[in-house]
Amino acid sequence: MSLETTDDRAAGADAADETPLVEFDRVELDEDGNFAAVVTFNRAETLNAMNWDTLRALEAQLRRGAEDPDVRAVLITGRGRAFSAGGDIKGYVKLQADPVAFPRFVDDFIRTLDLIRYMDKPVVALVNGITAAGGLELLLACDFAWMAESARIGDMHLNYAQIGGAGVMARLPRLIGPNRARELVFSGRLLSSEECMAWGLVNRVIPDDRLLAEGIEFARSVAAKSPNSVRNVKHVINRGLETDLEAALRQERERALIHCLTLPDSMEGINAFVEKRKPRWPRAR
Repeated sequence: MSLETTDDRAAGADAADETPLVEFDRVELDEDGNFAAVVTFNRAETLNAMNWDTLRALEAQLRRGAEDPDVRAVLITGRGRAFSAGGDIKGYVKLQADPVAFPRFVDDFIRTLDLIRYMDKPVVALVNGITAAGGLELLLACDFAWMAESARIGDMHLNYAQIGGAGVMARLPRLIGPNRARELVFSGRLLSSEECMAWGLVNRVIPDDRLLAEGIEFARSVAAKSPNSVRNVKHVINRGLETDLEAALRQERERALIHCLTLPDSMEGINAFVEKRKPRWPRAR
């Protein structure tokens, strides 16, 4: 596994020591030049809380992963003992008192989460530690989440007389059901990894020291597939969830026909299977 660490200062850094607020690493996946992008919160001393600078850095690093044609999957994680504890509460003393700035901050966060949703490649939350409030909303925007055994996840907005504004009340009930969502939001407690798995909040629980490695293996499996096919599958699943079953089935049929009849990927997959060779996928388009 080859790791490329790039200069992140342009995407946001601590002014005192130029430490990147959010790191971006490209991990080589195969000999064909495919990479995973690992986007890592780097504010361990604040439990990776998101102030405006950190949010801007996160958006910038996600865009780098989205726009890099060699990146086949994006993995989001955190340094230290947190994935992200959400918004930077200390900064809210001034930010939330500003009726102009605070809505802009919330809208910037929503725009960043939409970037994940509409990205043409899978985005996976690798939950390494404490995840709450805005950190949970970030998790919910990802295609799915895996978590470390020691990690804990909750909402906690109500513990500080806040309410979520970027998806926790809209996406969480759709993922784990309305009753469990109500319990998690009302109680303000953190769920153990066993509870998160049982509730369907995460797909897998992984030993702490294997979390990133398992994420890289997932990205490697994606890299073996047609990027156009992966893009179309993500599009159909996400759009289908926004409508009723009948409309979703029509959308699926239409996208499948467009994909199979207008893109070379489908026939390349068939020919590679018949000829017993490795497929040669065209670039995403």
